[in-house]
Amino acid sequence: MSTPANSQRPTVPTASLPLEEQPLSRRLYTAEQGRALDAIACRMAGAFGLMHRAGRRAFDVARQRWAHARRLVIVCGGGNNAGDGYVVAALARRAGLSAQVWALVPPAELKGEAAEAVALARAEGVTFEASAASLAEADLIVDALLGTGVRGQVDGAYGAAIDAINAAGMPVLALDLPSGLQCDTGAGQPIVQADVTVTFITRKPGLFTGMGPDHAGDVVFAALGVDDQWRMQAEWSGWVLHDSDRARHLPARRPSTHKGHCGQLLVVGGQQGFGGSTILSAEAAARVGAGKVSLATDTAHIAPALVRCPEVMVRGVRNAHDISGLLAQADVVAVGPGLGQQAWGEGLFDAVLGRQGPCLIDADGLHLLKRMAAGERRDDWILTPHPGEAAMLLDCSAADIQADRLGAARALWQTWGGIVVLKGNGTLVIGGDTPQQLALCPYGNPGMASGGMGDVLGGMIAGLWAQGLSAFDAASIGVLVHAQAADDAAREGGQRGLLASDLADHARRRVNPDSAG
Repeated sequence: MSTPANSQRPTVPTASLPLEEQPLSRRLYTAEQGRALDAIACRMAGAFGLMHRAGRRAFDVARQRWAHARRLVIVCGGGNNAGDGYVVAALARRAGLSAQVWALVPPAELKGEAAEAVALARAEGVTFEASAASLAEADLIVDALLGTGVRGQVDGAYGAAIDAINAAGMPVLALDLPSGLQCDTGAGQPIVQADVTVTFITRKPGLFTGMGPDHAGDVVFAALGVDDQWRMQAEWSGWVLHDSDRARHLPARRPSTHKGHCGQLLVVGGQQGFGGSTILSAEAAARVGAGKVSLATDTAHIAPALVRCPEVMVRGVRNAHDISGLLAQADVVAVGPGLGQQAWGEGLFDAVLGRQGPCLIDADGLHLLKRMAAGERRDDWILTPHPGEAAMLLDCSAADIQADRLGAARALWQTWGGIVVLKGNGTLVIGGDTPQQLALCPYGNPGMASGGMGDVLGGMIAGLWAQGLSAFDAASIGVLVHAQAADDAAREGGQRGLLASDLADHARRRVNPDSAG
């Protein structure tokens, strides 16, 4: 990446954490990686000992969440997930509760630790005669059907059992994953609709992206005593962003700080009639702390932009020649919102790409990128596609993107380079081929399904980048702040009717960690 134009800015200590310092409990593991860690843990703690811990933790969550529940129906398949369910059943009976198992695999056929769990349940007086009809009589259904090995659509007896659980209308506690949900992708059909999921030992990507958040309910992570030393021995795939990341990357400013230290951002876009998107972007960048924000847009939008945010320096532009001076002064350029894909937008976009330096590309800019720079791969840009735009960039369908969001994010980075922000449920940030360079955001809410949210996100990321954060950290913290600001706004006024313009003030509090929890 070239040196930013503004050399006055002090170096900000915001480099990504090295492997040995990454918060280990927030790592993401694929199903295969999780099995490797399970094997390590089993050697250290004993296989049945680990299963008993899982069942105990799940039962404790059940008692905390549904203290009134007296009748439990545990739906068990085969393998270790079923074994966890039999342990829950045994503990329920030991506590004086009614516990029945609906066994899709005959208990006598289970092997290893699962067979030990069956014996424990039988010794405690658990009955194994429950059926689909029993679900309607339960105070709580425990889903112990399928674990992390699910691939593709679930059909047959298991599919019917998932449908029966969902049709029962009773509270559901899922063990490790809601049955039917694919661990690595967040895809699946059908999937158990859980109220709470207790996930064991590892955080599974599928719980936090794709269909996972729709089906997992509240996710409770249970480490089961697997300590950091064991985690250091296992491969992993990425990590989950957390509220604490804000303070680490956004230290308090020095008393001598002035606007020249805080970066200069140029936002380019807004063809006639589409000025709102660029105004939102510019305002968001200013609210997260960019020192100087300029907006190059159609002349028709000068007055609305100044009314909305008079601190932004607005320039009406007719062609690429009009932004040459602005490009030279900018530390970071954000291009694309409302840009259009006709001659005016093409000319401005070409001028931005011709400038060597940090550049965020969004919206119409992504379509022009595919048309005008196919095959180009750069380290100094951040791309922020939603699933439809990602599909366009990869020549596939949006359904393909959603079927494997982590795989799609990696493909986008491998094709285009730089930093890629794949927006959507469980937004992903990727900037390389190591786990430290893939982050997943677990925050946000359905109220964000409204126009302009992506424009605000782009402005926040670009505004943080202009202040001296690395591209990956600017993207990650921008995504985090954006999602948390939306959550704050939803708590204040509800999800329906949440507007992109509601986020800026909340984002300001979020980028000042001392003022927001």
